[in-house]
Amino acid sequence: MQSAALVTGASSGIGAEIARELHRRGGHVVLVARRADRLAELAAELGERAVVVPTDLSRPAERASLPDRVAALGLQIDTLVNNAGLAVMGPQHRADPDAELNVIEVDVAAVVDLCTRFVPGMVARGHGAVLNVASVGAFGPLPGGAVYGASKAFVLSYTHALRAELKGTGVTAATLCPGPVHTGFGELAGIPDEQAEKLMPKPLWVPANEVARAGVDGLVAGRAVIVPGRYNRVAAAVNYLTPRRLLLPLLARGVLKS
Repeated sequence: MQSAALVTGASSGIGAEIARELHRRGGHVVLVARRADRLAELAAELGERAVVVPTDLSRPAERASLPDRVAALGLQIDTLVNNAGLAVMGPQHRADPDAELNVIEVDVAAVVDLCTRFVPGMVARGHGAVLNVASVGAFGPLPGGAVYGASKAFVLSYTHALRAELKGTGVTAATLCPGPVHTGFGELAGIPDEQAEKLMPKPLWVPANEVARAGVDGLVAGRAVIVPGRYNRVAAAVNYLTPRRLLLPLLARGVLKS
């Protein structure tokens, strides 16, 4: 079996850039996302050592099939990057229940599912790494994106616990918490980049390739939490430390009235 990294949400944005970064460093990469055409384009760009495994991570049965599909390619996963994610923005009293539950399925359930399927093999082999992608929004509640913010807070907490459990096994786990990035993610969530730029100052925006490089560097260095960009690190600290009675009205005013 050949060692490989599996990257979810690899069809665009941060996921595609993480796949490029891992491939650039000499590894095999397994590209996972729903959009097979986008994955094929990236695999063609990368050339050898890149394979495509189209998967809808919102479907438990498709997630469950991933280990066997990867093994059939002669690959074993020693680096797992749970990057796939989506969001639905707006107040909960106007929310579509199916859409919100789909966010939980992709942003939460898929992370746990893939970790529990691939991490045991890493532990058995005595080496491996997990990079779970959250957000600066993981450090506090997010009015107007309540489910998304809570999902990313789950990923951060879950990965902290996973990291502690894995101590001494040769396997590590880290959380990548980017701030705003131009990837088209916001457009899908209902907040176009033009609108998001009015809510979040320009210094917070970090290019996707820089986020990917910081994530992989941080994982290699053994860091627990990786927040790309100095201003985002400040924003994360402010989000985490500011009393909720002061912070939440400001956040709600900015998002819900935009």
